[in-house]
Amino acid sequence: MKRIACIHTVYSVIDSFTRQLREGIPGEFKIHTLYDDFLASDPADTGKFSAINHQRLRLDFQACALTGADVIVVSCSTLSPSVRLLRGEVNVPVVAIDDAMVADAVAAGRRIGLLATAGSTVGPSSSALRAAAAAAGKEIQLQVLCNEAANRAMKSGDPETHDRLVMEMAAQLQPCDVVVLAQASMAHMETAVAERTGTPTLSSPKRCIQQVRAIMEQL
Repeated sequence: MKRIACIHTVYSVIDSFTRQLREGIPGEFKIHTLYDDFLASDPADTGKFSAINHQRLRLDFQACALTGADVIVVSCSTLSPSVRLLRGEVNVPVVAIDDAMVADAVAAGRRIGLLATAGSTVGPSSSALRAAAAAAGKEIQLQVLCNEAANRAMKSGDPETHDRLVMEMAAQLQPCDVVVLAQASMAHMETAVAERTGTPTLSSPKRCIQQVRAIMEQL
């Protein structure tokens, strides 16, 4: 049976992402979950994704590969720069949560609004967008807003406050061509933010699912 191994750093994402995998990918397959909150909480505390974090992610990749996974999916945008460096070290396709979203955002326009609720995600998401733009031969203008209180509210079990603070950020955006929601935990706000801003809004999970589906169908 085909297998997908997922690395998560936010507990609230596990159930929703697993459900989206089941709904978005036909056929029977097993899902193995590795929950490593340290890889998000430590960078949030220290302000950087350290060499220790990088090594820990390497070990997580190895652990996922040992499940016999056909594809490994990493659901945390903070990890994406290291994911792109380490993905060649295992003989399994590795998908970063924001791979497809970043590509779609750069294709959608030059002025990109980036909304985040974790400061540790801002740098990785910004660099991913700039790298994708450079690869496409485009120049982009990034407008970045971050409200870490929203992330704290989500982690404490207060999604209503999280959603309200995200909408407040959306209201502060200047006109742009596309809005990017930096974290998977913000995905449920995609439609609301699009309606509030009148701007196409992208979140990562469903685009990631489509990418994983394409890989699974090629097996």
